[in-house]
Amino acid sequence: MNRSVIDDISAIGRISAVPAILQVICDTTGLRFAAVARVTEDSWTACAVLDKINFGLEVGGELDVTTTLCHEIHSSHETIIISKASEDDRYCNHHTPRLYGFESYISTPIFRSDGSFFGTVCALDPLPAKLSEAVVLPMMESFARLLAMQLESEARFEATEAALFDARQTAELREQFIALLGHDLRNPLSSIMSGAQLLQRRSTDPTVLGIAGHMLTASHRAARLVDDVLDFARGRLGKGIPLNLSPCDDLRGALGHIVEELQSANPHRRIQANIGPLEGVRCDADRLGQLLSNLLANALVHGAPEGTIEVSATIEDDQLLLCVSNAGQPIAPDRLAKLFQPYWREETSPQSGLGLGLYIASEIAQSHGGKMQVTSTAEAGTTFMFRMPLSGP
Repeated sequence: MNRSVIDDISAIGRISAVPAILQVICDTTGLRFAAVARVTEDSWTACAVLDKINFGLEVGGELDVTTTLCHEIHSSHETIIISKASEDDRYCNHHTPRLYGFESYISTPIFRSDGSFFGTVCALDPLPAKLSEAVVLPMMESFARLLAMQLESEARFEATEAALFDARQTAELREQFIALLGHDLRNPLSSIMSGAQLLQRRSTDPTVLGIAGHMLTASHRAARLVDDVLDFARGRLGKGIPLNLSPCDDLRGALGHIVEELQSANPHRRIQANIGPLEGVRCDADRLGQLLSNLLANALVHGAPEGTIEVSATIEDDQLLLCVSNAGQPIAPDRLAKLFQPYWREETSPQSGLGLGLYIASEIAQSHGGKMQVTSTAEAGTTFMFRMPLSGP
């Protein structure tokens, strides 16, 4: 592997949004393998990988480029979309789908700012998938542009680091990236949601309604992932989570609504809430609702399925105290400090979401002038506690 390719792998690895991009691709298309690849005339190298099918390819892994469809994209500079290879007129007898055992595939070229070919962002699955929807191609092209923009940002930063590149210019480039991410992803997601809702209103076919419901659920989840990425980026830029502060007269109702919403979505689980009077707390009620939602979702994923999840919110000693507790295996002391780090998961945890929920909860807490704490024992279970002075930040 030559030095240039190694540097490109490092550049992709420094782009914090890449794991989220691959996750959104998989969630939106239904494909279970996604990657960013560096492609040249004689090499194919994985720079980032999300593998849910045990494809066996890791970062730095190489394929014979002549066996890949990215080799054709290197020449044509055009996206390839295959919903079902075995029935595709062009690719039914092609060696690549047979060699790698996939039915569905999509790959979009990534070009540097000078027009040179960098590689591809691609995804595949052994099962067929509907990739012909009008939103899929714009989404992939948006991701390719965003990656190109970040590669350019990384190149500029590296080239000028020794000369103490102006921090404001760097922040401005990253803010532009965040804005483009929100804009370019939310538009196709809105189209998917609108189409699914239209299908639900106009169709009585149970199969169609089931597909539309699945599309709507996946779209809402992808939208939440986008929101998490944006909040993550704001926190990493040092600006913190933005707040809309005001005296909240119905914080109790807002938190209660979050509990009811997640209880409705998980009817087989038991959630016990004790939310006391919370009038007059100066806060951003929506953000505290998001904090509680993240903590409660974490408890639903990691808590013992047969155990009760306890939620409490009270005012004690001029502080707002919000707690979420769940039964289950205790978390080792050396891992407790890592829980609020971005993209961190327990090795045995289900691979759902991006691993940003607790990080964002911690950022919301800090923006309110409060803090998050966690305790975990075999006897008492795991408890996440948020404390905030009533005066607010």
